Amino acid sequence: MKTTELRQKDVAGLQAEVKELQKAHFGLRMQKATQQLNNTATLRLARRDIARAKTILVEKQAAAQSAK
Repeated sequence: MKTTELRQKDVAGLQAEVKELQKAHFGLRMQKATQQLNNTATLRLARRDIARAKTILVEKQAAAQSAK
């Protein structure tokens, strides 16, 4: 997912996106464990997507705190 798409979401939307990405990452890990995952690079991409979403979430939460 691109950062521009993530930055357009609000805090609740980002939290939902992080949960969704974590579920997808868990599914990929299970596929790897059962040797059903052909492209293991998707694990790396999933981890980076989660990190990207969490970073933007923290930025938005900090901006909301400083606005108060």
